Amino acid sequence: MEYPHETPAQGDPAQGGLAPAELAAVRAACKALDDKFATDIVALDIRKLSPIADCFIIAGGSNLNQIRAMTQAVEEKLFALGLRLGHIEGIQTGNWVLMDFGSIIVHIFDKESRAFYNLERLWSDAETVPVSTG
Repeated sequence: MEYPHETPAQGDPAQGGLAPAELAAVRAACKALDDKFATDIVALDIRKLSPIADCFIIAGGSNLNQIRAMTQAVEEKLFALGLRLGHIEGIQTGNWVLMDFGSIIVHIFDKESRAFYNLERLWSDAETVPVSTG
């Protein structure tokens, strides 16, 4: 599946792209979200804007069960790649789940919370990472 917010190819750290292993992890997380029918998956390269992480992944879910399934799928996929979940918040309510994998932070929102917080607008200066899962 192709996502609408894609910029030209990333992956060459010498030219400012994500390192290949990190790009693979971002794409794996996006694939895990897509497999659980997440909506509007976006990956943002925030390295030039903030020291808190290299990449944000933002996705939407329609209900608590789906959001929990998406969370579990991302954790399993990234664990298989050697990334450990350092911290998670919001899993009980499910309106905004934040998963911190160190250099990658995954945000999973319900529809209302995603519209309210609008992280894409807040981080609009970030470059979009290509996350084709198909």
